Amino acid sequence: MAYDEIIDHYSALARAAGAGRTVADCGQDAFEQGGFGAAGYEDLGLLPEGAVRASLGCGNPVAVAELRAGQTVLDLGSGGGIDVLLSARRVGPQGRVYGVDASADMLALARRNAEQAGARNVEFLYGTIERVPLPDQSVDVVISNCVINLSDDKAAVLAEAFRMLRPGGQFGVSDVVTAQVLDEQARQRAEQRIGCAAGSLTVQEYRDLLVAAGFVQIAITLTADHGDGVHSAIVQAVKPAIGPGLEIRSMRESDAAEVLAIYQAGLDTGQASFETTAPSWEGFTAGRLPHLRYVAVDADSGEVLGWVAASAVSSRPVYAGVVEHSIYVHPGCQAHGIGRALLSAFIAAAEDAGMWTIQSGVFPENAASLSLHQALGFRVVGTRERVGRHRGLWRDAMLIERRSAAVGA
Repeated sequence: MAYDEIIDHYSALARAAGAGRTVADCGQDAFEQGGFGAAGYEDLGLLPEGAVRASLGCGNPVAVAELRAGQTVLDLGSGGGIDVLLSARRVGPQGRVYGVDASADMLALARRNAEQAGARNVEFLYGTIERVPLPDQSVDVVISNCVINLSDDKAAVLAEAFRMLRPGGQFGVSDVVTAQVLDEQARQRAEQRIGCAAGSLTVQEYRDLLVAAGFVQIAITLTADHGDGVHSAIVQAVKPAIGPGLEIRSMRESDAAEVLAIYQAGLDTGQASFETTAPSWEGFTAGRLPHLRYVAVDADSGEVLGWVAASAVSSRPVYAGVVEHSIYVHPGCQAHGIGRALLSAFIAAAEDAGMWTIQSGVFPENAASLSLHQALGFRVVGTRERVGRHRGLWRDAMLIERRSAAVGA
């Protein structure tokens, strides 16, 4: 369905629910048997009937996100408000829950339901899930229930979720996915059965978009099987953690000048690498994997304060899970935890990508780098004596590596 058709469709369902009718996106039997709507919940006591009637989701994202007291939560595509109201219970009076929806009828229904429930810590906003009227780093958790699959720009939705999350924030949604790319006949059959499969992503496509947005610790767990390779799924991810006023995100081409300047500043110390001059951006890009590149930035100015990236160790298949990494922090920002946060995010992303070994070479004199890496699980494999000349002197390099406990164990 086109965007306007989707809004009209769900607005009509909101009006039906407001009039006291039970609504469903497909045949009622298929809806209930598939675990859609209120069938996905266990804790509906004391909720307004209108919120339960208007439940059209494919799971229980409130349970998925493991909400805690005092958190700020955003529900993308909040519909009749069932997940907002359940979240409001979990976060308590010191927390706050926002719901955003593009249907004025759904918003009106949700606000009535919130008033009937006596929920004072909730707010429903008019907007799209691709452009939410909330500031950067304003929520702790983003949830959604069978809505992201309806968007025709899912990359924008996930980028928006990343933008609004605070560092360390959680993304926990229920959605519909496919195990593989569906042919048109299979997609039409699924759409007739469950009503919300038309725009669903494959598991790998979903994962790739989460990575591109900057998320780590990605887990996609298939739940109900709806046939033809279509599943309900729990999708979880985390925005990398870092200190206040900072953010870790994927490296962009627009970061080139700042990344290379930090690179050169590190080389100028004489303790970072055998290289003495940073490459061009083209050379930098050609020598490193297109993913597994992250920067730490000032959240207000956007200034790049550090970066981490990886290169393949070998083109041979046996080394597919082995990468060599580099990490550099602006000389004026060291000893502020930026390197540790960047390296932690990189490790999580590498494991998400199926990497079982991360390795690098470090000069023995670079005590700060050795200490950082050892604190995050790297070990010294050995010393390569007089392995290369640097500024006219033969120098040793210590080979360090970190073996994943999750991949290839």
